[in-house]
Amino acid sequence: MSTEAVTHPTYGNWRRPRRPGLGPLGLVGTFGVFSGLVLTLLVSLISLVAALFVILPLALALAPLTVRTQDGRNLYQLLALRVGWLRRRAKGAHTYVSGPLSQRPGGRFRPPGLLSRITMSEGRDAYDRPFGVLHHPGRNTYTIVLGCEPDGGSLVDPDQTDVWVAAWGHWLARLSHEPELRGACVIVETAPDPGTRLANEVLPRIKENAPAAAQAVMREVVERYPSASSEMHTYIALTYGVAPGHKRDRSEIVTELAMRIPSLLSGLVGAGGGSAAPLSAERIAEVVRVAYDPAVAGDVLDARARHGGTGLEWEDSGPAAAVETVSSYQHDSGVSRSWLLTLAPRGTVRSSVLRGLLEAAPGTRRKRVALFYRPIDPATSARIVEADRRAAQFMATSGRGMMQARAASEMRAAEQTATEEAAGAGLVEFSLMLTVTVDSSRQLPDAAVTVRNLQAAARLSLRPADRMQAAAFTCTLPVGVLPWEHTLIPQALQEAL
Repeated sequence: MSTEAVTHPTYGNWRRPRRPGLGPLGLVGTFGVFSGLVLTLLVSLISLVAALFVILPLALALAPLTVRTQDGRNLYQLLALRVGWLRRRAKGAHTYVSGPLSQRPGGRFRPPGLLSRITMSEGRDAYDRPFGVLHHPGRNTYTIVLGCEPDGGSLVDPDQTDVWVAAWGHWLARLSHEPELRGACVIVETAPDPGTRLANEVLPRIKENAPAAAQAVMREVVERYPSASSEMHTYIALTYGVAPGHKRDRSEIVTELAMRIPSLLSGLVGAGGGSAAPLSAERIAEVVRVAYDPAVAGDVLDARARHGGTGLEWEDSGPAAAVETVSSYQHDSGVSRSWLLTLAPRGTVRSSVLRGLLEAAPGTRRKRVALFYRPIDPATSARIVEADRRAAQFMATSGRGMMQARAASEMRAAEQTATEEAAGAGLVEFSLMLTVTVDSSRQLPDAAVTVRNLQAAARLSLRPADRMQAAAFTCTLPVGVLPWEHTLIPQALQEAL
């Protein structure tokens, strides 16, 4: 008899984008160092004392750029975050009240913060299915949301899982060829099953002349089954932009998006997405409404089961009141805390590395995991890959000892990335956010412990989104808010810092 070893595919080779410049200084710090040295040399020709007065302030100004946190932020960025939070507190922007008795124009329950200026429209795709389009006027972007029911990983052969992962990689690579696509976000939302759908299916079918024991069993099933089950929803938000200087009519853009939806959905089905369909404007409003007020989840499901819809509009999907604190975000019937990814899993992992993080967490009202993808066009990808390859070769030939061994490992990873990119693979920047919603602030410490255990199992490093909880909460909603599109400092300058 002969036995064959079963090999399980592993995945990895992701790296943080290399920051230009000398060490931790960045491009701006490096430019400041060389400019300061030239200026100091010129001043030293006149007076050494004057040169000393030039180099000391320069050193004090550049010193904060050399201190970096685990996720790459310097002291200036940390200071800007605290100053921004204090300014919002001083202006009262950390609180929000809406409705007929508020000072908001129109007296409706519009979503707050980054969603306050968004408008909603609706179109129909090639199969006459309605889909909602979210327009962000500030950035002139348009977002469509796709909903899918992914096939579970239970009782699935490893070969099939490998095929799904490969198809998902091809789907992400195709996004880099999507015209004017700014980014994509995959949101996996889990929550305890309220039992509304089960009750609507079972209770109306109980016959009055059925045996009393049978009726009692069915009613007990309806009452107790939801306590041990959960519901899971997966949304994919695709955000498209309009090039500066190009004025296009909204109806033209909606028509173009309707033509792209069928091909996007077919790729999701091939990647194990199960049944996939675009979300209508009403459905998107319902998702946002339930996120801000988890207590109405059962009512929304009941209305959809009884009447086929809720009739909810985007202008009424926000909370009646919301308060942002340093470490939490209170909104209607829930309190949420969000976390940001600081370090991806090191080494190689298996396809099930995020399974525990995506599953429903006990003791929480709702949990959302948002994976952000920023596709890079093929021309830029080739330049980035070649630059990383040259930098890795230089470090491998110039280092010594342990540094040389680490640089050699970096060079092998860069060579593999270059080979895969030349074979047609796409280069994508990614990140992750996690939002947990509970019933009261007293449950937040327990939720933090749960998240700490989940991130350890997933080999991730997360940090709380302190002083920006409201923005992080909004980013985990399927509304197309891309974090890098809503920063005060342009993205190019942030990368140079």
